Amino acid sequence: MLQTRQNALGVRFEAQCRAFEKEPFPTLDARRDRLKRLLLLTEKHAAEICAAIDSDFSARSAQETRLAELFVVRAGIRHALSHLGAWMRERGVATSLPFLPGRNRLLPQPLGVVGIVSPWNYPFQLAIAPATAALAAGNRVLIKPSELTPKFSDLLASLVEKYFAADEVNVMVGDAEVGKAFVSLPFDHLLFTGSTAVGRQVALAAAANLTPVTLELGGKSPAIFDPSCDLDAAVASVAYGKLLNAGQTCIAPDYLMVPQGQGAAIAAKFATAMAKLYPSLGDNPDYTAIVSERHHRRLADMVAEARDSGADITEVNPANETLGVSDRKMAPVLVRNAAENLRLMREEIFGPVLPIVEYGTVDEAIGHVNRGERPLALYWFGSDRANHQKVMRETVAGGVTVNDCMMHLVQERQPFGGVGDSGMGAYHGEWGFRTFSKEKPIFIQSKLSAGALLRPPYGKTFERIFRLLNLIT
Repeated sequence: MLQTRQNALGVRFEAQCRAFEKEPFPTLDARRDRLKRLLLLTEKHAAEICAAIDSDFSARSAQETRLAELFVVRAGIRHALSHLGAWMRERGVATSLPFLPGRNRLLPQPLGVVGIVSPWNYPFQLAIAPATAALAAGNRVLIKPSELTPKFSDLLASLVEKYFAADEVNVMVGDAEVGKAFVSLPFDHLLFTGSTAVGRQVALAAAANLTPVTLELGGKSPAIFDPSCDLDAAVASVAYGKLLNAGQTCIAPDYLMVPQGQGAAIAAKFATAMAKLYPSLGDNPDYTAIVSERHHRRLADMVAEARDSGADITEVNPANETLGVSDRKMAPVLVRNAAENLRLMREEIFGPVLPIVEYGTVDEAIGHVNRGERPLALYWFGSDRANHQKVMRETVAGGVTVNDCMMHLVQERQPFGGVGDSGMGAYHGEWGFRTFSKEKPIFIQSKLSAGALLRPPYGKTFERIFRLLNLIT
């Protein structure tokens, strides 16, 4: 079976390569047509997409899927349709004086066949948003969705087959072994969204083919409460950001930093805010389950280790329900006074567990963030302009939202991407178009060029022209 799928993968890849050779620079109309079909797929099948994802998770809020996946994708496609003509346009670039009256031009050119490996946590958005950018740039697209969301992956494959020719966009379903074969193909660009550990393996596989990669990974994204912040508003924002999709979000606040001595009081505020969002958990359709037993057990083990080590544990279970026995739901957990060597302080949590760390000065907060790997996101809450500027300048993160959570992700006029262990490269909006394009520099020589005077045989004319060049540069 595996060999059959790998053979099918090779056939699909080759078909897309041949199709690109026949159409190496799709017209604006052709690209817009593909984007419109992608938009139609998104809008006509919203209910099916929500149902498939809900089934894979065993409980996934339809509202969260509509907001965090369908809305984000729809907005991205519409933005691309509105701006694609301008993005595609060959544009002039200033020409240095010695080379006038020659002209510089820059032509955004499609790369060829783009591979997209999408994860399970936002399976529609993180497959289709990069596909939007790749199609806008004029490429062919091959997608490998996660095996942890099989119903959605099968649905995506059938929908793509309905709206696109196989040599335009294609979906390859399969397990981790198929994924390994996928990332080993000689794509013209490969985008992977997932864990840092798997991202390293993907980068190694791509390197064998010199395939350029965009890696959208994760990490321990901090939220920092400055003493100047509006505490109630900040707590409400982080509570929502942490519990969206039950914390299974790459840019979710991973841990919280609060001023010294305020940890217990702020934890109490979080318990109240979380209970307001989710007054019950088990049968509450608004509250999402953990995607698999393995991930549920990993999170439970993290909390158990913290409890056994003497950390202060607060479980937010307003209706006192029994969870995790017949379902995969997990009550939110607040953790204070956790030792730095605990797993939940070292590893990305990716679930509804929020460690709260106290700090003394802004320099201490910055030092704590900088001792870890560079995060995908950073959140700062406050009104002190000096502290705000200091944190912005002295920490490095993939993206930042100030006085809210996650909003930088949905800015189509800003790049989205990681840095260091949280990834490399960026996409969204024009940044995605540029990621999947080769911006080809073109120099157009003028008939009035004096360049021939610098050719052999060298002599007095060469020396005079060369002295002039040195003067004007």
